[in-house]
Amino acid sequence: MNELKQKIALFIDADNAPASRFEDVLSEVAKYGVVTIRKAYGNWKSPTLRPWEEMLHEYAIQPVQQYDLTKGKNASDIALVIDAMDIMYTKDIDVMCFISSDCDFTPMVTRAIAEGKVVLGFGERKTPMPFVNACSKFLFLDRSDAKEEKNVSKPKNIKSDTKLIALLRHAIEATEDDDGWADLRAVGANISNRTSFDCRNYGFTNLSSMFKAIDLFEIKRGQGSSYSVRDCRKSKKS
Repeated sequence: MNELKQKIALFIDADNAPASRFEDVLSEVAKYGVVTIRKAYGNWKSPTLRPWEEMLHEYAIQPVQQYDLTKGKNASDIALVIDAMDIMYTKDIDVMCFISSDCDFTPMVTRAIAEGKVVLGFGERKTPMPFVNACSKFLFLDRSDAKEEKNVSKPKNIKSDTKLIALLRHAIEATEDDDGWADLRAVGANISNRTSFDCRNYGFTNLSSMFKAIDLFEIKRGQGSSYSVRDCRKSKKS
């Protein structure tokens, strides 16, 4: 399917998402298609939702009022899930987008993935990992921009992140040639098919810059803008 023609349903958990980064969300989802449904859930009588309330008309977001029926319980979550399930089965939607830092939506995301939908997630770094990992792709809204990162300091040392390094190595192993070199595009595709990984969450603009910053891998440029990457352990063996 032509990605630019994909239809997107966007659901905002206004109680658990920063309104200040909504333009970043729109820029990202525009890569996947057109947002045909935009809904935001919360108790709109609460002053804490004022930042979102000011954006409703500007971005054509439909507010869904949900009173706090029980103290300490977020009834908005239930309303959002009910609407998402309804839209998933009754509307012509290809991509579902959830803006929230709440783990309660993990079962909804899992069901949408099982139904063949692409699921985009956006939230703050406090978002529980089950929700992050359940999405097709997840972006942290409170991440530092790559340019800002360069001006302040280099991206944090990610060599100590054993899960990430293992993910990168496994992707290379799955796509490498006899000499251990793997096309970077194939490596990226392999990672995307397995996890919600996005190098921007680590302060890098693209996968090539991430591999260049990690001395556990070799990277070389091919024809045009193509790159190949190899695990340094493989080069030592050869």
